[in-house]
Amino acid sequence: MRFRNDRAAAEVGLDGLGDAEWIAHFGRFEPLSGGLRQPLALRYHGHQFRVYNPEIGDGRGFLFAQMTDAHGRLMDLGTKGSGQTPWSRFGDGRLTLKGGVREILATEMLEALGVETSRTFSLIETGEELQRGDEPSPTRSAVLVRLNHGHIRIGTFQRLAHFQDTENIAKLTGYVLRHYYGEEPGDDAAQRLLGHVAARTARMAGRFMAAGFVHGVLNSDNINVTGESFDYGPWRFAPSWAPGFTAAYFDQNGLYAFARQPEAIYWDLMQLASSLRLIAEEAPLIEAMETFPEIFQAEVAEAMLWRLGLVPRGTEQDRPLIGAIEAALVASRTSIDRFFFDGFGGTLPADYGEQFEEVRAQLAQYAPRKPRDHPYWFDPEPCAMLIDEVEAIWSAIAQGDDWGPLNAKVAAIRRMGEAIG
Repeated sequence: MRFRNDRAAAEVGLDGLGDAEWIAHFGRFEPLSGGLRQPLALRYHGHQFRVYNPEIGDGRGFLFAQMTDAHGRLMDLGTKGSGQTPWSRFGDGRLTLKGGVREILATEMLEALGVETSRTFSLIETGEELQRGDEPSPTRSAVLVRLNHGHIRIGTFQRLAHFQDTENIAKLTGYVLRHYYGEEPGDDAAQRLLGHVAARTARMAGRFMAAGFVHGVLNSDNINVTGESFDYGPWRFAPSWAPGFTAAYFDQNGLYAFARQPEAIYWDLMQLASSLRLIAEEAPLIEAMETFPEIFQAEVAEAMLWRLGLVPRGTEQDRPLIGAIEAALVASRTSIDRFFFDGFGGTLPADYGEQFEEVRAQLAQYAPRKPRDHPYWFDPEPCAMLIDEVEAIWSAIAQGDDWGPLNAKVAAIRRMGEAIG
């Protein structure tokens, strides 16, 4: 066992498991009491870099258990790296230990920065040696379990639409409304579902921007209908506000670059609308789709102000500040993490030059949401998650089996989250 998230486990009543029980359930997948008696690998379709692929599904993971959390939300425990399924195609169904470590770092950082994300629940090293073409091999293997609010993807609807299965699209729409949005389906079920997904994914897109996060692969099979970020592969945090910054070496055209993520998520949302067209009229679906841009703008503002520790004034009133911040960060190439660290509470240090004059003027109109009194704000440097540190953390594990840097980083990230509040 390399990582167990007791904070997340407490929310679903599993923090009392001993280490042996933990490994039995999340390493060997012995069923939890009252849970699924056998795992469920889900089938779906999706657009991958805008190319439709009908041959995908859970190829190295499965739904292991469902439960309700302390807030009454339906939650899934899903695996990653647990072996082949009927949808594995040519893969071995395994996860590299490095991939698991990277997912811990991504999910912990995003959670601390206010992004609704799956959470790395467990990471267990298996002892197998894996061959990989894109990293030094043989490399170590692991199995990961993540906790999140649903594994139903836009691609799940796309598959049913591909087969013109209107009966099951209607059933799935009703299921999602009932279990994830607390509503009963009716004649306008498709429109209401699309409206909910538009709002949730717009929120995700806005919070990605405020966090400086680049997911890397925003294919329609990587977008779930609860608007919760998940499925982390070649992610990166941008060092500065660089609109063209990409995370994946294979994203050569910058389709999922930092500033293009809202566009990419909106395009995926269009694929959901297209699928729901089989059970609904076009006009109400377009109406639901058109809510996305306005919600996105509001969510960007809210997320940035939250990260600055300030009280929002309203979408229109906040717009000048958000525009000034983006312009200043682009022009100055200032570190995103440094800016939000220095500006928390609404006052910038004197060494922020003339490029930030408009930002200062706008900040003067805002009241602080939280005092700048947590010890974190007296640290010399902000907590960040840039690629060099990610590689250094992995290098300590790969070369000396030293897990100290990873554990220390998780503690530092959670401390930052407490400070932001």
